[in-house]
Amino acid sequence: MTVPEAGNFHTPEDFYTTLFHELAHSTGHAKRLDRVTLTEKASFGSETYAKEELVAELGAAFLSNAAGLDLARTEPSTAGYLANWLQALRNDKRLIISAASQAQKAANHILGIVPSYEAEPVNEASE
Repeated sequence: MTVPEAGNFHTPEDFYTTLFHELAHSTGHAKRLDRVTLTEKASFGSETYAKEELVAELGAAFLSNAAGLDLARTEPSTAGYLANWLQALRNDKRLIISAASQAQKAANHILGIVPSYEAEPVNEASE
């Protein structure tokens, strides 16, 4: 993962949303969340590529919110970027739900949040 230096961005929010986008991609690695949209070969513009980009962009939005960033201060390119993936959304009406779910898992992984349904059961004898 390579992110340009912070000084190359218009605002700090632009830097962090880009960083968070790339971090969200990194969670798809086979040794992390093993997300098929990242681990399977996909050419630019393919449906698989579009799905992974949507996951990363939503993950960046979730992480930006967790960091308290004002997304109104980011470049309008985020909306334009997502517009490129509208065709994938039109082709699969469930894609937004699936992508949001994967993005939340990515954000949780980065933030170290373990959802209660994944937490180890408490051994009452050890308390």
